[in-house]
Parts: sequence; C-alpha cells; structure tokens
Amino acid sequence: MTATPTHTPAARAPKVNLLGLEKTAYKGADSTLCNGCGHDSVSARIINAAWEMGLKQQNVVKFSGIGCSSKTPAYFLGMSHGFNAVHGRMPSVATGALVVNRTLTGIGVSGDGDTASIGIGQFKHLVRRNVRMVYIVENNGVYGLTKGQFSATADKGQTLKYAGTNPYMPLDIC
Repeated sequence: MTATPTHTPAARAPKVNLLGLEKTAYKGADSTLCNGCGHDSVSARIINAAWEMGLKQQNVVKFSGIGCSSKTPAYFLGMSHGFNAVHGRMPSVATGALVVNRTLTGIGVSGDGDTASIGIGQFKHLVRRNVRMVYIVENNGVYGLTKGQFSATADKGQTLKYAGTNPYMPLDIC
C-alpha cells in the first residue's frame, strides 16, 4: 500500500493593482460614523475606484467642509493630502489649490447642507469654472450632524420627527 500524498493548496497571493498595491493600502482611518450610515459606502466606492485606477495617493488632495459627510475623507486614501474647510467654503479652497497645482487630483466630499445651503455661492462658481475634480455631494435631505433639520435639498412633504413636514420644494443641485 502506497501513501497518498496530500496536496495543500498554496496560499493565494493578495490581489494587487497596477502599482503593486493591495486594496487595503487605499484605506484611511476607521470610521466613527453611526452604524448603517450611507456615507461609509461612499468611502468604500472611492477606495475601490482609486485602487482599480492605480491612483498615486501622494498626488491626491481631498477636500471637505463641515458635517457628517465631511468626516468621510479621513476614511479613504490615508496617504493623500487633505483639507477640511470652513462650512460652505470647500469649493473655494479646492479651486485655489487645483488651479495653482494642476498636477494634483482633487476629490471633494460635501453634504447637502454644506453645498446647497451655506456653500451654494461657492459651489456654483466651482461648477462655472469647471474645476478639474471629483465633487461628491452626500445628499440625505437633512442636517445629520445637528439632527432633525431639513436641508435645502429635502423633498417637499418629507417628515422628520422634530421638524414636522417640509413645505418647500427641494433645490436641485444636479
């Protein structure tokens, strides 16, 4: 009787991108957002896209303003640059940085309040100037950080526990 050799499969090498990096290299800090928050899924999609593109993190600058959405840049591309601007002023900061240094890849993350309320004046000029960046608006129709207030993008008839029913038409920022 001969012994049957046992075959142990070799450990699978981690999948890497064009730069030889694993996807985990594109992560940032652990999220401190509420469980089930949709903002974390946005961060996950940014990580996937940056990894698939082979984006060099040292050439990326992340911009944000104020609010729950503006915490998310800490959760992706941990080796990139970042700037957290005053409420509503992220578009102006991004415009300045990206016009002066055209080698940078800009990613802006803002909320509906930061973009469509206090920041609408800044936002419209960023769009008008066609600043070369990805600008993500995490739009949930409510000021999540301060809780229970409608944003300018809230649907007419939307109801919140403490704010009642929104009587206004939403501002369409798309």
